[in-house]
Amino acid sequence: MAESIFEYKLKVRDYECDAQGIVNNANYQHYYEVVRHEFLEQHGLNFYELHEQGIDAVVVSVYIRYKHSLRGANDFVCTVDSIEKDGIRYIFNQKIIRLKDNKVCSTARVETACMVNGKVGKPELFDKTLGHLLIS
Repeated sequence: MAESIFEYKLKVRDYECDAQGIVNNANYQHYYEVVRHEFLEQHGLNFYELHEQGIDAVVVSVYIRYKHSLRGANDFVCTVDSIEKDGIRYIFNQKIIRLKDNKVCSTARVETACMVNGKVGKPELFDKTLGHLLIS
């Protein structure tokens, strides 16, 4: 398994599960978003502080592939494996790994773009801060 550039440990909460005890598919997107925010914050890019500077990173599209189910009380890590850059878009490649058996439960490809002062733009701050991690 390829090494990730960021990992964040989480635990499934009861209310995230459906009647069968399986994590509802929409919660996977929440997990991915939490981890992207934590990743950005670790690199000095606080979401709320960026907003105050007129920079808003927004999700353009999400593709999630479900492989194995998470269940109530499962511990797991959510990763950022790589970040691609395509023009003004940043594409985060992520995965969720269940810790009890190291199974990859899902993978995601999340395409983002930035709004700068209300218009689609290219914030140099992202390139400067994350440039060493970007795949062009």
